[in-house]
Amino acid sequence: MVLDAVPVHRLAVVVAFLVAVGVVWSIDRPRGAWGRRLRSRLLLGVPWGTLLSVAFVVCVYLFVQGGVRNPYRPVVIPFRAWSYLYPEGMIWAGFAHANFGHVTGNLLGTLVAGTLAEYAYGHFPRGRGASSFSSLRRNPYVRAFAFVPAAVFVCGLLTALFALGPVIGFSGVVFAMWGFALVHYPLGAVIALSGSSLVRLLWNALRNPVVEASAGPSYSAPWWAGIAVQGHALGLFLGVFAGLYVLRNRDERPTGLRLFAGTLLFGASQGLWAVYWYLGNESYRLFRAVGTSLVVVLAVLVTAAGAASAAPLLRRWAVDRPEGFREAARSASPRAIALVVLCLGFGVIVGPAVPVNMMTTTDEPLPGDPVEIEGYEVTYAEDVRDQTVSVIDVEAFNQSTAVNTSGVIVRNPDRHIWTTALTKGRLAEDGAGQVRVGGTGWREDVNVRRAGWRAVGGDPTYRIDLAHDGETRTAFVSQPSEAEATIDGRNVTVAAVEGGFDLRVTAGNETARAALPATNESVVVGGITFEREDRRLYAERGETRVRIANAERYS
Repeated sequence: MVLDAVPVHRLAVVVAFLVAVGVVWSIDRPRGAWGRRLRSRLLLGVPWGTLLSVAFVVCVYLFVQGGVRNPYRPVVIPFRAWSYLYPEGMIWAGFAHANFGHVTGNLLGTLVAGTLAEYAYGHFPRGRGASSFSSLRRNPYVRAFAFVPAAVFVCGLLTALFALGPVIGFSGVVFAMWGFALVHYPLGAVIALSGSSLVRLLWNALRNPVVEASAGPSYSAPWWAGIAVQGHALGLFLGVFAGLYVLRNRDERPTGLRLFAGTLLFGASQGLWAVYWYLGNESYRLFRAVGTSLVVVLAVLVTAAGAASAAPLLRRWAVDRPEGFREAARSASPRAIALVVLCLGFGVIVGPAVPVNMMTTTDEPLPGDPVEIEGYEVTYAEDVRDQTVSVIDVEAFNQSTAVNTSGVIVRNPDRHIWTTALTKGRLAEDGAGQVRVGGTGWREDVNVRRAGWRAVGGDPTYRIDLAHDGETRTAFVSQPSEAEATIDGRNVTVAAVEGGFDLRVTAGNETARAALPATNESVVVGGITFEREDRRLYAERGETRVRIANAERYS
């Protein structure tokens, strides 16, 4: 049996990995060289700052988001970066996560990227003339246990403060770690990126050694629409700037070719080219050519800022100690020019986020009869203005930020939250869902269920029910669904109503109505007998019997 074989499969992964390490060890015979290399840069050869950062993120997930009660369903909505007017969300957003897969993916990447970045930084100072313990800044314990975790925390705050929209996750910090590592070891970072994939593979192989799947339809947005490309680029820039700052007093620098190749390969493999726009109602537009060009430009600028000459470009007009903007411009080196352009690019990335993150909710009431929970309002609506994009309509690439959305809407004016928690398309596919609201130390769930019928030849008619605290209410009913066929001059319509469905038979100016019968029961409406067999509804009149409607099926 598969279940009996699972421990064997896990053991096989562990044994295979240990055998591989043993073979490489016997071939290289390092005789302690690997350990000495690590200890020359890291205190006891351990990336303490990275491990402390991982521990902090785990604590946020377990205790702040309530993951200790349900590791797969933490509280998410209040821990996004909704607005500058909601500091709690801004503080936690860079360290909170959407689900178990999200947090484990980022932490596995952190262990690889953080270790390489911390190795490049070093717990022991490497600047010219520097010696350990000569000052607080050069103390290996302070660098390992204070500077690195502090840098991670500040980076997490910055990626939340200047990310575009209500982001959540540690990936901005992970990209900052990669950016720092790229400046020091460009090709080593690309190789380590493959190592990050290996770590994820080993984790998944141990966690789910046997997976069964079958082909079938599924509901999902384009994969690139799930990438927070602006937040990733923001983190990468922060890491590059920090790496260049540390690199300024070191003698060794990577070559231009390595920097260019490493940055270009990293940007391409990590989807930094995925520049897209949200059109509303689950539609997106990808600007692939523009994004690819931007990745190439970024690689060139990082290369110039890290490896270009520090001598003045215009040596004839340069001065030794420039004063004022004009003299500084005449004395600028290619490296300095590239750094300035990088800063301008960083400003372009950060700038649009400021007005968007100043958003707040409106005083307009939500449609329907919302469920109210400790300041939250939960309802369902279709084709309403999406207030999570921007309060003020702006345009870029000729695309407007004024878009519409459909689905389960959550609002909390006190927290400046307005979001589509479950989309109309997702509910149409799954038939049910759950919206979790809450805050630090508490949570409440609202169960959402869609029930629908489709008349043959017509559009679906459905209702959306919200259940909370033992009470169920119908939040939305769609337009009725009229069958394409007529029976003895009569039109048949199935209509979603509060708490159920109606059958309507129209002949001339008269309409007869009755509730949809239960399974294996029948009802007569307007001279037509309707019989329900499981998920099918049949209409009978005289010698005629036709299928008139089908219940919706969900995955």
